[in-house]
Amino acid sequence: MYKPPFTITNEMLLRSMSITEKLGRITSFQSLKRMPTLRKNNKIKSIHSSLVIEANSLSLDQVRDVIAGKIVIGPQKEIQEVKNAYKAYEMINEFDEYSEADLLKAHGILTYLTVDESGKYRNHGEGVFSGEQVIFVAPSQDLVPSLMNNLFNWLKNDNETPMLLKSCLFHYEFVFIHPFSDGNGRTVRLWQSVLLTKWNPIFEYIPIETQIQKYQSEYYDKISECHKNGNSDRFVEFMLRLIDETLDEVIVNVSRETKNISDQVNRLLDVMEPDIPLSANEIMNRLGIKSKETLRARYLNPAIENGLIKMTLPDKPNSKNQRYVK
Repeated sequence: MYKPPFTITNEMLLRSMSITEKLGRITSFQSLKRMPTLRKNNKIKSIHSSLVIEANSLSLDQVRDVIAGKIVIGPQKEIQEVKNAYKAYEMINEFDEYSEADLLKAHGILTYLTVDESGKYRNHGEGVFSGEQVIFVAPSQDLVPSLMNNLFNWLKNDNETPMLLKSCLFHYEFVFIHPFSDGNGRTVRLWQSVLLTKWNPIFEYIPIETQIQKYQSEYYDKISECHKNGNSDRFVEFMLRLIDETLDEVIVNVSRETKNISDQVNRLLDVMEPDIPLSANEIMNRLGIKSKETLRARYLNPAIENGLIKMTLPDKPNSKNQRYVK
């Protein structure tokens, strides 16, 4: 079985330990599950950053407006790229991380109406560029199917390498193969998120792409360095560092949001199950309170304002048929 050339270094081990510890801290906050606004903002940041790396000129606010279905003035191709990316990122949990067919499907979604060879491997030679500079020439198009097949076989059958490291190794190997004529960067960044999300669901809302955008020049430098060295060690260390730093930012944001949620709202969230509508009386019974005024003022209204629950009849807040959903 093919195995990507790399060595587990002390830096990889230290970063992996740090990442695992920070993931535990985020999970202990009950965090992102209770913060739909923060989750959505992180996903929008991921999409915007991933597209900026590919020279999409739309601003973060414009990306947010496109996703919200608003009219945005800008290049139609770039607007379509946002729609495609949002659809793909919304499907992260539906993709089989070990399926080559699903990767091709993801590329097809990401490049819909913007690339001629959408959802298909390239049929011509390609190179990896940083601006005008050629970093390396990718393998021949004739080798792409077998190289990708080998990569997915390793990904599925290597039970020794931790998924955190495998996601970074996959990222580098994919970039080296450069299997598509266009959309390689968008696809591999999405697929690393798929791999990490299947390892720990919290990664669906961790905007690693923002760090890649921030260190884009170093990103390509590490790829070039690894190509010369014949292994992916430095790139894996680099990606682990970016994941680690991204988690630092998420912890700060989660901590800030947590401080804004009262004990009453936390109690409300504890007694409600996701997607199950409850009446005010049912919620009062679960909370053990008797005043509807208290329920609205201290529990329901703050939770609605923070986007933590919603009304089933938002246009009729006082309806006797009103229900509340987490």
